[in-house]
Amino acid sequence: MADDDCARAVRGLYGCSWRQGLLSLLCVALVAGGALLLRRNALLALFGAILVPGFVACALLLLAARLLGRRLGWTGAAGLLLFATGVGAWAVLPAYKNMLAAWDVYALPDQQLLACAFGVNAAMLGLPLWFARTRAHAQQLAELRHVALAAELKALQAQVEPHFLYNTLANTRYLARHQPPRAVEMLEHLIAYLHSALPDMRSQTSTLGREFELAGHYLALMAIRFGERLQYRLDFPPALAAMPMPPLLLMTLVENAVRHGVEPKPGSVRIDVTACRAGATLSIVVTDDGAGIEATALGSGVGLRNLRQRVQALYGARAGFVLRRAETGLTEAVLTLPVAGDVELAA
Repeated sequence: MADDDCARAVRGLYGCSWRQGLLSLLCVALVAGGALLLRRNALLALFGAILVPGFVACALLLLAARLLGRRLGWTGAAGLLLFATGVGAWAVLPAYKNMLAAWDVYALPDQQLLACAFGVNAAMLGLPLWFARTRAHAQQLAELRHVALAAELKALQAQVEPHFLYNTLANTRYLARHQPPRAVEMLEHLIAYLHSALPDMRSQTSTLGREFELAGHYLALMAIRFGERLQYRLDFPPALAAMPMPPLLLMTLVENAVRHGVEPKPGSVRIDVTACRAGATLSIVVTDDGAGIEATALGSGVGLRNLRQRVQALYGARAGFVLRRAETGLTEAVLTLPVAGDVELAA
């Protein structure tokens, strides 16, 4: 991929259409004609000594990109550029000296002319190539990061779902022996949870309504597991139900609230899940009055770290996530996303 980017960059930087080429030749002719009319023979010779190596370097780079393609590479392109510029500057030296001798004009020393011709062309032709290489590498790193995040998400799904099913079925078996009606209720919520979750397992997009539905079934299962210790509320405007969002982001926040809020605290815990839209921003907030998280470990878990990376890869600076302890003592997880139409979800 990076080598293909190099060949495309060389063709884009140093190539031109016939119209662009004719326009460039016209500009060169105007400059040369103006120098002759003004009798600036030394400047004309220096202009030619700088221009010719640049044309030679561009021609060789375009030829190499055409013949070698992806085998050229960034290092090969930079090396060929420097070599062609140096050889071109050396080759044009005799013509420069002979031209100025014929005009009886003082010529620059060889070292100064070579340094001038080589330095100007290396800077003018090399810097755009370096910038193109930097942009290509940054794009490649972003793509690799996105692929890694997708692979990590699939791996987490493969690990979390069997663990969740195992715990739920174990609780169902216990209830079936001691509280059969509660066992039936848990199975009904489990079926509803799987009915909502399975279609999204391999999907890259979901909706706010589906995510809230999935979170509701999960919290219903947890309420059966923890009994009266867990109370919860889900609230979002129905008009936002069809708004697209990445799958499992909300589930990560809800699971985090259960794990760090409900499980460690002996008493009752309340979890509130809300969503609202403010202009071009969708805010999803999960609060709990449970045990909370120690300040030294606030938001450092694998699930929340993966959530931050996914949000950053999908939306960049237009989204954010904050996990904080509010002044009221509640733990707040606030996820902000651009609304549909302002940003397109990455596949």
